[in-house]
Amino acid sequence: MGKRSVARAALIGLLAVLAGPAWSDACRAADSAVVLVYHRFDDNRVPALNTDSELLAAHLAELKRNGHTVMALPQVIESMRTGKPLPDKAVAITIDDASASIHSRAWPVLRKAGLPVTLSIATDEIDRGGPDTLTWNQIREMVAQGANVASQGAARLRMSRTDGATVTADLVRAHARFERELGMTPTVFTWPWGETGAEAKAEVRRAGYHAAFGQHSGAAWAMADAFYLPRFGVTGPYGDLERFRLAARALPLPAVDVTPADPALKANPPAFGFTLTEDVPGIDGLTCFASHQGQLRVERLGPRIEVRMSKPFPPGRGRLNCTVATLEGRWRWFGWQFVAP
Repeated sequence: MGKRSVARAALIGLLAVLAGPAWSDACRAADSAVVLVYHRFDDNRVPALNTDSELLAAHLAELKRNGHTVMALPQVIESMRTGKPLPDKAVAITIDDASASIHSRAWPVLRKAGLPVTLSIATDEIDRGGPDTLTWNQIREMVAQGANVASQGAARLRMSRTDGATVTADLVRAHARFERELGMTPTVFTWPWGETGAEAKAEVRRAGYHAAFGQHSGAAWAMADAFYLPRFGVTGPYGDLERFRLAARALPLPAVDVTPADPALKANPPAFGFTLTEDVPGIDGLTCFASHQGQLRVERLGPRIEVRMSKPFPPGRGRLNCTVATLEGRWRWFGWQFVAP
C-alpha cells in the first residue's frame, strides 16, 4: 500500500473514532439501497438468467411484506447525488437485455404490484428486432405506464477491452436512438455483462451519465464509485426466496480507496484492498471469497483491509465478495468483479 493510501487510511480511522456509532446509523439507513437485476422470464433456454413469473410475484410480495421501499433507480441515484436521505431497506428493480419476455411475462406482474422498474437497453438489439427482443413500441408502452430506461450503449460492447474512442462513438449512437425513439436520454448506465475498465468508466462519465452499475453483489452506497455500483443478481440459482431475502436486506460495507481501482486487471492475482470509513461492529468476523479460489486471507491494518489470493483469476470475469454480519442479523456486503485477460 502506498504512502498516500496509508495516510488516507489513518485519517479515516481518526474520523471514525471521532464520529462514533452515528456514522453507522447514517450509512445503514440514509445513503444506501439494494439494486436487484433480472434478465428474462419463463424462459429456461438460459436457466442461469431465468426467473419464473410466479417467483417474481413472490419476490415482490416479499418486498412489500418485509417493509422495503421500492424506488425508481433514477430516484435512488438522485438521492445519493444530492444527499437526500434514503429510507432503510430501499430497493430498486432493474431488468437487463431487452428480452421479449419482459413485456409478456414480467410487466403484467410488476404493474399489478404497482412497483417501479428500470429497463436497461442496448439500442442496436432493439433496432435489429426479432421474436425474442422487445420492440420500441413495447418499450414506449411500458415507459408511458411508469417504467424507466437505462442504457447499455448501442452495440452492448465488452467495455473492459474497448478503447475510449469506440466507447464514445457507441454512446453517441445510443444517445441519438434514445432521443429519436423515446424523446429522452437515460442518466443511468449498466455495464454489459458487468464488465468495465478505467477508460470506459471515464467515457461514460464524460457522456453525462450520473451513475453506472455492474453485476457484482452488494448494496449501492453514496460514497462508493458512482460508475461501478453493485447490483444483486436474483435469477436462476440465486433467485430462491431465502437468498432473495438476504440480498434485499443487505447493507453496504463502507469501503473506499479500492485497489486496484481498475476492474480490468493488469496484475493477476490482484493485491486487493480497501479502506473502511467507519468502525464496523463485528469487523473481526469479515470473510472474503473469490469465485475461483474460495475463502481468502484477510489482513487488517487499522481501517485498511487487505485481501490476498494465491491463485490468479482465469481469463474472463472473476468475482470477489466480502461480508460481515451485523448485530441486527443483516449482512454488510461488498462485492467486486474483475476481468482478467
